[in-house]
Amino acid sequence: MLTRQVIRTAVEAALEEDAPNGDITCETTIPAEVHGTARLVSRQEGVMSGIAVFEAAFAAQNPTIRVLATIKDGERFEAGQTLAEVEGSVRDLLTAERVALNFAQRMCGIATMTAAFVKAADEAVETTDYRKPRTYARTRIVDTRKTTPGLRPFEKYAVTCGGGHNHRYGLSDAVMVKDNHLAALAEQGIDMAGAIRHIREQVGHTTHIEVEVDRLEQIKAALEGGADTIMLDNFSLEDTRKGVDLIAGNAIVEASGNMTLERIPQVAATGVDVISVGALTHSVSSIDLGLDWN
Repeated sequence: MLTRQVIRTAVEAALEEDAPNGDITCETTIPAEVHGTARLVSRQEGVMSGIAVFEAAFAAQNPTIRVLATIKDGERFEAGQTLAEVEGSVRDLLTAERVALNFAQRMCGIATMTAAFVKAADEAVETTDYRKPRTYARTRIVDTRKTTPGLRPFEKYAVTCGGGHNHRYGLSDAVMVKDNHLAALAEQGIDMAGAIRHIREQVGHTTHIEVEVDRLEQIKAALEGGADTIMLDNFSLEDTRKGVDLIAGNAIVEASGNMTLERIPQVAATGVDVISVGALTHSVSSIDLGLDWN
C-alpha cells in the first residue's frame, strides 16, 4: 500500500542517497535566502501518477516548499502541459528536483503503459470472435511481482492510475502454486488436485488459491482441487479458448506469458477474466518530465 509513511521513507532514503553530505553545487553557487518558482512540465503525453510523491520529495527537503498540483493522478496530460508549480528556496528546490522527477517520471511511465494495455483489452469487444468474461464486466489488465526492489508500492499504485488492477502484492497475500511447487509435491506423491486440497486445509477461509497450468490436461485436476483462479501460462489463442470453455466459470481464468500490446485484444477476446502483464513494471520507459524555471 502506498501510504504516507511509505512515501516519506522512500523519498528520504532517495534524498540521502543523492546528497548524503549536502548539495555542494547549490551551497557554493546559490545564496540561502534566494527564493524562486518553477513548473513541472510534460515533454510528452501520458497519464499522471505520483503527484503526492512529487510533493513529498520537496517537503522532505524543506517543509516550507509549496507545491500546487494542476492535475490529479489518473488524469491524462498533453505534451507541454503544466502539471504542478513549486515555490520556495532555490537551493532546496534544486537539491530535491531530481528525486522528485525520478519518482514522477517512472510512475507516469507505468500508468501510461498500463492505460495503453487497458485500451487494447477493451478493443477486443470490437472483434468478431469476442467472448465476454464470466467474472468481470471486461477483461482486467493486472501487474505481477516483477517490480523494482523497494519500489513495489509505487509501481503497483501507478498501475491502478492507468486503469489496471493489482495482482497479489507479495508472497504473503495469496497462494500461487506454480510448476516448481507441483514438482516438489509430486516427489511426495501428491498430485495437483491433492495439493490444492492440502493447501486449503492449512490456510484461512479468506485466502485465495491460484494454480498455474501449462497445458489443457492439467485444468481438470485444478478444478477438482477447488482452485479459485487458474492461470493459463503461455497458451496459444486456440488453447486459451479451450481452457476458458473447460473452466466454464468455475474459477477465475488468468492468461499470462508473452503479453504484448499487439496480442492483448486477441487474448481478451477469448473470454479470459484477467491478463497479467509483467512488462508494466519490468520493461517500462519513464515519461519525460522537466522542471522549468520561471
